[in-house]
Amino acid sequence: MITRRTLMAAAGLAMGGLVAIPASAQETVKIGLILPMTGPFASTGRQVEAGVKAYMALNGDTVAGKKIEVVLRDDGGVADQTRRIAQELVVNDGAKMLMGFGLTPLAMSVAPVLNQAKIPAIITSATTSAIMPQSQYYVRTSMGGPQSAVPVATWAVQNNLKKVVTLVSDYGPGIDIEQGFTNQFKKDGGTIVEAIRVPLANPDFAPFLQRVRDAKPDAVFAFVPAGIGAQFMKQYVDRGLADAGIKLIATGDVTDDDLLNGMGPVAKGVITGHFYSALHDSPENKAFVAQVKKAANNMRPNFMGVGGYDAMTLAYMALKKTNGDTDGTKLIEAMKGATWVSPRGPITIDPATRDIVQDIYMREVKEVNGELYNVEFATFPKIKDPNAK
Repeated sequence: MITRRTLMAAAGLAMGGLVAIPASAQETVKIGLILPMTGPFASTGRQVEAGVKAYMALNGDTVAGKKIEVVLRDDGGVADQTRRIAQELVVNDGAKMLMGFGLTPLAMSVAPVLNQAKIPAIITSATTSAIMPQSQYYVRTSMGGPQSAVPVATWAVQNNLKKVVTLVSDYGPGIDIEQGFTNQFKKDGGTIVEAIRVPLANPDFAPFLQRVRDAKPDAVFAFVPAGIGAQFMKQYVDRGLADAGIKLIATGDVTDDDLLNGMGPVAKGVITGHFYSALHDSPENKAFVAQVKKAANNMRPNFMGVGGYDAMTLAYMALKKTNGDTDGTKLIEAMKGATWVSPRGPITIDPATRDIVQDIYMREVKEVNGELYNVEFATFPKIKDPNAK
């Protein structure tokens, strides 16, 4: 079950250190879920929580003879809060696993906690490649950012879009994605006309999109965080790029399933690459979408939601493999090489990097039964983060 707790001071941390409660004493296994449930990134928290709840609704709350309790804590998207909450969950609550982490700085902040407490942290959302080497206790069920960019680059060249301007938000994931696209695009024979980075805070895309139009490329490749795709799309149309014949290609963050219907007709025809679409045609996905909609006021799940669902899948798989043993090192070893069919499709945890290997789908925004969806039309199988080491 999901329980909400108020933020409390981590009394005794300075003196006590991170000492875990013995596994043999635990009939209940607590999993600390740390998410931005308030603040500007609350939509991420809402989606991941819905994915976690959906998994437990469909698979129960016991595994390997242990009852699972998920303790949800709100970090408000602030890294100092994330680290403090992680310490509290380990010391005060006896959490045997952590998961969540809506942004790269939030995930990075808990590395010292993991390294001292020796417990796994499953990343449901953050995508920067540099996270994973910071601790051998990180595992990821979201993606490494460049995973979705590399197939878009190959598809673009194959479809005669050979001169491209890149336009990305100027922070870790954006830079990773820019690099991933650019390296593959050049390798496949394309030319980058200009590389544009847009400030993450309060972005006004209009002047940057004017630079794109003036450069007259075949296409603009874009990455912006989920949540501001609608603003980007509107300004893309307002600046006349579509009328000028400049194709928009992007990662799936731009056409986030959760927000796509609100973007309206301007989104139609946009081509993106990503690991999940709510319209993915599989029995696993149909069950997942139906459960989220039933439990969350008809909310359509997005890639953050499936990251939460798969984090719980991995946690259950690891506990089954260890026969309920919650030793952190044993759990991490059990997670390495795990493979299963997710609502997104087949996925594997790379045993060398603890990062996810997954199919990336090319999609086009189309109207289906009166709603906008990312409709998959091509699959690039078993894509790794090219930066993973």
